[in-house]
Amino acid sequence: MHAMQYELTLPADYDMGVIHARVSRVGHLLDDWEGLGLKAYLVRERGVHGSPVDQYAPFYLWNTVEGMNAFLWGGGFQRLSDDFGRPAVRQWTGLAYEEGVAAGSPALFAVRRREPLPDTAALSEVARDAVAEARRLAREEGAVLAAAAVDTSRWESVHFSLWAHDTPAADGDMFQVLHLSAPGRSALPAGRQW
Repeated sequence: MHAMQYELTLPADYDMGVIHARVSRVGHLLDDWEGLGLKAYLVRERGVHGSPVDQYAPFYLWNTVEGMNAFLWGGGFQRLSDDFGRPAVRQWTGLAYEEGVAAGSPALFAVRRREPLPDTAALSEVARDAVAEARRLAREEGAVLAAAAVDTSRWESVHFSLWAHDTPAADGDMFQVLHLSAPGRSALPAGRQW
């Protein structure tokens, strides 16, 4: 599993209705994308759920590198780049994935927490804790799914979870889910990734 996200931070007076309309218009295009586990079309709006910014920030869990590369190099990502400029794309290697206790419910909100790994921490302990945290989050009321991944170029972990309500049992940046494309969600490998 590979995690990926890019963020478009928009001006404070930006009409977020434009992003909502865009997702309504094109969100379905990845509903059957080969190699995609899921794409959560995420937004944060300034002043809502503590957000300091207006932001469009889709989050992906990929089953295959080929699917991810086809998106980045084969045209899917180009449409966004043409409209907004080319944002930096963050990528993390998967550590854990868990379906949540509310797996059959629509995902309405997402929480993403990125944090640096302590220099003095044993990597095996960091990985073990990330797996345990994904498992814990998945067992919380309203959890649709939880994942953990790591960027070894920055030694940074990311915890990502989807929720069926707006009171998630997770810390981090909270996003509204506008659409969820999940053609390969059932193929995402459960549990720890090594």
